[in-house]
Amino acid sequence: MRYAELGVTTNFSFLRGASHADELVAQAKALGIEAIAVADRNTLAGVVRAHTAAKAVGLRFIPGARLDLEDGPSLLCLPTDRKAYGRLSRLLSLGQGRAEKGQCSLFLADVAAHAEGNIFIAVPEEGFAEADLHRLTKALLPARVYLAAAHTYRGDDRARIGALADLARRAGTPLVASNAVLYHAPQRR
Repeated sequence: MRYAELGVTTNFSFLRGASHADELVAQAKALGIEAIAVADRNTLAGVVRAHTAAKAVGLRFIPGARLDLEDGPSLLCLPTDRKAYGRLSRLLSLGQGRAEKGQCSLFLADVAAHAEGNIFIAVPEEGFAEADLHRLTKALLPARVYLAAAHTYRGDDRARIGALADLARRAGTPLVASNAVLYHAPQRR
């Protein structure tokens, strides 16, 4: 079965990711994963190293960023071409420019203004509802919006993922699997 991990976080997401880009790429290759997308929080900092490492081992690489919004859920943003990558870069510069050093302040309207050519994957947190998904898809049209489902290992995964699948079906939004990768080996936890 072919699988691409679309939510990889490197150590450039300080206090979240615990592995270097080359370690994550090497582990993905060893596991037979077809592609990975690096999506560090509000930055493209891990993209260059991950791209270089992926190219060296023949792994398909997808650049991206996780956008933590002030007025909505987090979104994985994956550009589909060079122009979209430029829009994502400008969006991150906007958010970082209006916040203190090391912070980023982004709103859904900012993302909508830079959405062309980007794919978005909503990362549902506690309390995420159908209204949130409809608001996202309406604001980001015509961009493609997906909903991520990841195991949290808290004992309620089956019910929670089932509820997300129902929500995605009702909203007409595709559900995508994600492992929300933070490290390449358990000892890095």
